Amino acid sequence: MNRKPKMTPYTLKNFQTQFPDDASCLEWLKNYLYPEGIFCKNCEQVTKHHRVASRPSYSCDHCGHHVHPTAGTIFHKSPTPLTIWFYAIYLMASTRCGVSAKQIQRETGVTYKTAWRMFKQIRSMLVEDGDPFGGKGGKPVEMDETYIGGKRRNGSKGRTDATDKIKTPVFGIVERKGRVVAYVTPNVKKETIMGVIWASLKSAFFRRAWSSPMTTASMTILDAIATSTSTTAFATAKRFTLLATRTRTRSKAFGRSLNAASVASTTT
Repeated sequence: MNRKPKMTPYTLKNFQTQFPDDASCLEWLKNYLYPEGIFCKNCEQVTKHHRVASRPSYSCDHCGHHVHPTAGTIFHKSPTPLTIWFYAIYLMASTRCGVSAKQIQRETGVTYKTAWRMFKQIRSMLVEDGDPFGGKGGKPVEMDETYIGGKRRNGSKGRTDATDKIKTPVFGIVERKGRVVAYVTPNVKKETIMGVIWASLKSAFFRRAWSSPMTTASMTILDAIATSTSTTAFATAKRFTLLATRTRTRSKAFGRSLNAASVASTTT
């Protein structure tokens, strides 16, 4: 029986031991960015570098060329010590419910303006890439919608509409064992949802959940999509989805049908 390895706890004491000063933070950053050694542009090879005492950089032992590990990172040209940057990252990564810029200000002693900038910069590094889902070799994708907000005063349930000031529709797309994205949508109508889907997926076709068995014509279209080029498959899948929406019996919710859907990738 395979069991997941236990996660090793990383406490505040561990953090303070690993990063006691700015020099240890810079050394860690250098080792992370250059795991195989620093490549010197002047010498055109990986050479030995030593730390420059007067600035946060490393100098080549042969030609003296300087390399700044913080260049091109969120720490670039920041007067805030690296120990505070690293501690803010530790706070944001170790707190389950997240932290605010105000809490970073209280715990690090910096101004709120500095704490807010650090908070924004660190969060920008946590954003996943915006590449579309699916494509050749892509993972299956599942979609569903939900409604976020408090209870309605009149006790009514069900879908919201444009006049509902309590519930907000949110449409989510999840990659199995992968990324998750969520969009706030004005409604969950077919036109709105399909627009989000086409913008978020690469060339792919849907295996939808049906209230009745697929017809021969439907299977023929699916076969044509699977064997066609990516451009043709994308256009055909779009037409197939619209055709299926018109001909099939509507389910209780369009989102429930999407929840049962999986995306089979074709060629990119």
